[in-house]
Amino acid sequence: MALSIESRSIDYVPLSERHGKVWHLWPVWFSGDANLATVAAGVRGIVLGGNLLWTAVAVILGCALGTFFMAFHSTQGPQLGLPQMIQSRPQFGYTGALLVWGVALVSYIGYNAFNQVLAAQAIHQLLPAVSATSPAAIVLFALAAAAVAAIGYDKIHLSQRVFAHLMVAVLAVFTVWALLFLPLPAAQLDPAGFRGVPFLAQLFAAASYQLSWSIYVSDYSRYLPRDVGVRASFWWTYAGAFIGGTWMMLVGSVAAACAPKLGVAAAVQAVADTLYPGFGTVLLVGAVLGLAAITTLNFYGASLTLLSVADTVKPLRSSVAKRLASLGVALVASTAIALGSSSSFASRFADLLAVLLYLFTPWTAINLVDFYVVRRGHYSIREIFNPDGMYGRWNWRGLTAYFIGFVAMIPFFATGLWQGPVARALGGADIAMLIGLPVSAAVYLWSYRGFDLAAEQRRVEAADAGLD
Repeated sequence: MALSIESRSIDYVPLSERHGKVWHLWPVWFSGDANLATVAAGVRGIVLGGNLLWTAVAVILGCALGTFFMAFHSTQGPQLGLPQMIQSRPQFGYTGALLVWGVALVSYIGYNAFNQVLAAQAIHQLLPAVSATSPAAIVLFALAAAAVAAIGYDKIHLSQRVFAHLMVAVLAVFTVWALLFLPLPAAQLDPAGFRGVPFLAQLFAAASYQLSWSIYVSDYSRYLPRDVGVRASFWWTYAGAFIGGTWMMLVGSVAAACAPKLGVAAAVQAVADTLYPGFGTVLLVGAVLGLAAITTLNFYGASLTLLSVADTVKPLRSSVAKRLASLGVALVASTAIALGSSSSFASRFADLLAVLLYLFTPWTAINLVDFYVVRRGHYSIREIFNPDGMYGRWNWRGLTAYFIGFVAMIPFFATGLWQGPVARALGGADIAMLIGLPVSAAVYLWSYRGFDLAAEQRRVEAADAGLD
């Protein structure tokens, strides 16, 4: 029986409703990364003057780093049956969690606005009669993605699995041909062509891009049976996201190295067309479909987060109408941004990735440390939804650790808008993530010195007695 928490809550998936197989996670996150925005994330090093060899190394290392943290967040879903953002209440408090939910909404809306702009540019590349800034293309693309999000979890999973197999085939053909026959200038593969700033910029752009999925990765693992295990959910998520992200970013790196004067969509099509006339269109169509898929995930996540925000302000019951209304809000917000900035927004994608990295780094450190070190996965589901419960409305520990970690990173920030003093001294290299993670984690752990896990666990068991 789901009990009262389920009748009111918009978020908790009771054990009796869990279904699916853990391997289903890999196509969700492979497909989530197999899109044109991921391609765009792989051009940073080339644009800043790095060569293809070292840009590829940076992409691989960056994806390995960002996906590591993202996949650990995925393992929380089957254990708790909750979306990722709701899990922040024990660390930040019932009301304090609004801070990280605001950060999540910036990510959802910002990414989707960029996706809509990028989709219009790709459609223009495929159909030159359509303007690269076509309002109709921007709106219709968003409507199609929102419509799939409205259908729900199971249909999203099914579409992701079908799409993943199609993209594996397309990317395999492109990769084999590129490795064997693609002509590249010798300088692009010269080990002596290492340059620190482009390398670090690409590494952390890749890490940020992968880490940004952390805010909703549990949204797609929380329906799984609780007994799937941490190791299985980690590796199936990691495999899908790392392979999909790395593969697509490297497509972007190769395209940028071969056609540096073209935009992302045009470069991908032009390079793939050298394999076989028309193959560029196939690859580009696949990347646009992938873009629609991840836009769908963003709308779904934004909907859950908006409903959670509303639930914090005034408890509400779940309904189809409320879900559709929240989807509508997310749709209008991202479309308004896309329509208002379509001529320049795409050029600021690197800055968006940097800002998201700064905002997510303290949160991911705090959330993972709390789950795996402080509370070791023991949480009261009922108390997470109780504004006056054991986790409180405001948790000074999480909020303090977040702000200290964020402030510690400021001297290391390096974006097109502002550079910190340490970043300037390093020639523009951005290593803020390497500072924010340990500082936030250390402050949070220090705040819980002397914490009695056994005593809290007894309270958790008493609070959740009989919960399905």
